[in-house]
Amino acid sequence: MATSRYLIGNASSFCTKTPKCSRIASRHLSRAFSTTPNVQVAPVSLASQDAQASLTYCTNLVRNFDGPAYSLSHFIQPHIIPAYMAIRAFNIEISRIPDIVSNTTIGQMRHQFWKDTINKTFNANPPEEPVATLLSAYMQDTGIRLNKTWLTKIVSAREQALLRPGFTNISELESYAESTYSMLLYLTLSAISLNSLTADHVASHVGKAAGIAAVLRGVPLLAFPGAPNSHSNNPAGMGLPMTRDRQRVVNLPLDVMSQCGVREEDIYRNGGNAEGLRDAVFAVATRASDHLITARSLVKEVNSYQEPSHEFEHLYDEGHEYGSQNTDTQQPQEVRKRDLQQAYGVIMGPAISTQLWLDRLQKVDFDIFHNSLRIQEWKLPIVAWWRNRQNTF
Repeated sequence: MATSRYLIGNASSFCTKTPKCSRIASRHLSRAFSTTPNVQVAPVSLASQDAQASLTYCTNLVRNFDGPAYSLSHFIQPHIIPAYMAIRAFNIEISRIPDIVSNTTIGQMRHQFWKDTINKTFNANPPEEPVATLLSAYMQDTGIRLNKTWLTKIVSAREQALLRPGFTNISELESYAESTYSMLLYLTLSAISLNSLTADHVASHVGKAAGIAAVLRGVPLLAFPGAPNSHSNNPAGMGLPMTRDRQRVVNLPLDVMSQCGVREEDIYRNGGNAEGLRDAVFAVATRASDHLITARSLVKEVNSYQEPSHEFEHLYDEGHEYGSQNTDTQQPQEVRKRDLQQAYGVIMGPAISTQLWLDRLQKVDFDIFHNSLRIQEWKLPIVAWWRNRQNTF
């Protein structure tokens, strides 16, 4: 951090011949030895005009660029909608950085801007940015303090993906999904003041499934970045013009590609007809499906008062502090069931959305380039409504 420097001299030595110069010198002395007053930032309420304008901005951003999240917001508790929209809008702003910057250096600057924005927001001094204003207002009005670490992890994971696209192995892909999509669910759960090991455990698996599916959806877009991005009902570049010639990337895990005999050059030449590509997509999609199956199994175990079949993998990660209940088995069964019921609306949506897309992928025999995979899932609201009534996903 740069050190502030002041040049403080003997002002009376500049000029002492006239009363006017003496008065000027006196003013300089007063300024040199005065103390800068502390500036108190007035808290912003959710009812304020600025917060309401920020909510409108974030809602429109989610509606236009993340249709599934907007549709599923109807199953979120109404009182956390401002936090939900701010968190989802934050994710959109971070994820579209690669599409709006001319090079990675500028991309890093944008990521640093968001890290600084997070710090200022949690210091009750948010910049004039809609996401920051809305998050600050929500925390101010409700007294609920979201986890700054999780927000920062999302930015760092996206920045790393910008600097080094692709994944060495499928475990690296899962780690990326945990650091992005699972973090979004943790943040949303914390917005309802739910600090539940069980809920976070289920959310972790759902988030990993959603993150892996998102990476699969991006395969055609990164392999052929000049093609229109009609995927997930988003226009090209998340609605913004492409400002750089993006390098072709195949973001399937390298270990899976090697096992299935897939070569990048073959994908660039033949697209979905590349040898071994469907097998590789199947292997990665199976891992996403496995996480959804595990999440459902956990819910079933909790609802039937059984002990969880395995512990939460990220139990000791930063941000997951649960007091005396350090393991799933130490949590009273009634408490676990109650927590899941409270978290259902948050977790159910991404699980259903991901499952529907995986079902469509299976119907086209894992042809990741099939045009039907780029069409918005019109059944999502209906299926979500029905599953909500059944309390399943």
